[in-house]
Amino acid sequence: MGVLAYFVFAMHDAGIKWLVADIPVTEVLFFRSATILVICLAIGRRTLLERAAASSLKRPLAFRGVVNLIAWLCYYSAARALPLAQLLCLYFAAPLMITIMARQILKEQVTRARWISVGVGFVGVLFASDPSGVRASFPALLVLIAAALWGYGIILMRQIARQEPTLLQMLAINTVFLIATGTMCLLRWQPLTPAQIAELIGVGLIGGLAQFLVFEAARMIPASVMATVEYSALPWAFLLGYWIWRDIPAVPVFIGAALIIVAGAILVRAERQGQKH
Repeated sequence: MGVLAYFVFAMHDAGIKWLVADIPVTEVLFFRSATILVICLAIGRRTLLERAAASSLKRPLAFRGVVNLIAWLCYYSAARALPLAQLLCLYFAAPLMITIMARQILKEQVTRARWISVGVGFVGVLFASDPSGVRASFPALLVLIAAALWGYGIILMRQIARQEPTLLQMLAINTVFLIATGTMCLLRWQPLTPAQIAELIGVGLIGGLAQFLVFEAARMIPASVMATVEYSALPWAFLLGYWIWRDIPAVPVFIGAALIIVAGAILVRAERQGQKH
């Protein structure tokens, strides 16, 4: 499920990267959140609202929404200025941060195999993204901030998932997004064409599916394992980059993808052996 989730998220990210070239980030996130909220309410209806009102985790849910909102604003603002390879290279510091925080905050046992898997995967990302092209800049700083916040958001998600269902988490986080981005849109609104509105709703539908799959995976998979699974988004991102923008990956991309596959194989083998003992 984790691999599928990050495949869908790669599609979602490609869609947003396409849209933010012409539409403000706040409007993109506003329409995305509104679309997901409509879906949540259509599925959960009154029962979901009653569960939200009775939840004892209102503050943690709202706090996680704020953390993710800042992360997304930073990431997609930087996406306008940085090439995809550099963007991904910096962002994929997140899995390492998740692994470290999983041990410190969740007290998960991070085995040697998981550390090796995350490390090999990160080396693969370095190969694929050509870090020699990354220079110190404000957009680069924004991506690193986004990576740290996203990593912390995954930890919070796992803590909340122990008590609250996925649909409630989606309702809470997208409510925060809708209120915050809606307020920003009131200050600066760019008129949209019907075609752009349709594209925004389409990205919202894809984002809702991706969010659901990631939340469900986080409920079932240790955070340190999710960190390695997240690397699987990189090959999908480059495939979509070729399909949409006709970007042709260089040889290091294939080397990096191979290392990412090796990292996944190490993790799968180690987890299966652990289950047998």
